[in-house]
Amino acid sequence: MSWIVTGMGAVASIGAGVREIFDSLAAGRSGLGPLRGYDRDRFRARMAYEIDDRPAPGVDVPLRATRWLEQAVAAAVADAGLGDDLSRVPVLVGTTLRELRSVELAWRDGIPFDASDLHFGTMLRRRFGAVDTHTVANACSASLYTMALGADLLDLGEADTVVVAGVDTITESTYGLLDRCYPEAPDRVRPFDRGRRGMLQGEGAAAVVLRREADGPGPGTRIHARLRGVAVNCDAYHPSAPDAKSIATVVQEAHRRSGVRPADIDLVMLHGTGTALNDEAESAALGSVFAGLAPSPYMTAIKSMTGHTAGASGLHSLVAAVDVLRTGIVPPTVYLDDPVAAVAGFRLVRGTAERPRQPLRLAQIDSFGFGGLNAVAIVERVEDPGDTAGHPEGVDL
Repeated sequence: MSWIVTGMGAVASIGAGVREIFDSLAAGRSGLGPLRGYDRDRFRARMAYEIDDRPAPGVDVPLRATRWLEQAVAAAVADAGLGDDLSRVPVLVGTTLRELRSVELAWRDGIPFDASDLHFGTMLRRRFGAVDTHTVANACSASLYTMALGADLLDLGEADTVVVAGVDTITESTYGLLDRCYPEAPDRVRPFDRGRRGMLQGEGAAAVVLRREADGPGPGTRIHARLRGVAVNCDAYHPSAPDAKSIATVVQEAHRRSGVRPADIDLVMLHGTGTALNDEAESAALGSVFAGLAPSPYMTAIKSMTGHTAGASGLHSLVAAVDVLRTGIVPPTVYLDDPVAAVAGFRLVRGTAERPRQPLRLAQIDSFGFGGLNAVAIVERVEDPGDTAGHPEGVDL
């Protein structure tokens, strides 16, 4: 069985909607900037990929993640023609940190918030009437895990339509924890570069509307892409170090479930965190899966521009992949100046965007999390004669 994506919404440091985000990616515009929300003197690292929506520098407010989730879901359901009534539509949210930042602000600064708002379901019920909501806290692969769950719900006949989303914000405690992990403080995300120093966090949310392909998109609604398959595994190999063999296994399982071969893949949206352990494991796994293919699929790592958006990162990459397939423009991996030897055989796009001569049909999206939580999705370009105007951006909040 296959599924179709009929609505998309997103927000990140590089844009407040799907179109703006992709335009930034295609232009190689990064959301990197000086750390705004916290006292920079407390940390060695001084940079992050933040959404600039605070009332003033150094002044933080609660429930920012919830607002981004609301914006992304509202845009996706408007794009899919669903309106604001999700009372009969399951909503699945992937995240790493949920509203931890709101807890920090309440504990340290006494900034109040309603404890019921810690559950994203509170906002989803209030804004959209959603009653069937689930939060998946599966580290950085959480939003692709929710996509796998959403596809299962459709397969089982438990729903005709599902909303799949991911969201995360930067918290002061997590920023501080990561600040102490690396020998040198990271100044940017440099995937697969010899000068990489580690990962920097990003912020944002993404949401898609998923339906069974056999049911069609619904009246007046475009099909953005076909979801051919999603594979997940959890190897528990190490608390933070990924396992190349397990990654290769989940990639191969995604291909099997999607009915494709490695040679069929035109594009890989890399997990690409710019950490030594992730870069080594991902490059080794892909080198194994795509061994003997020359040239390899096109590859790019958008975390170099968005930062690591954690639980939202898988869907951020998937939404970008859909636009790559639609436009034929492959965004570059910025800050990749001196690639490591392990990616010498990969067709990595860097410097500026590329426009391949042949249309791109199939994209693979990689998403890996702490504890060996791995997820890979395969999406396919769909020729939609009704798609003549690009993306409607839905709702401004």
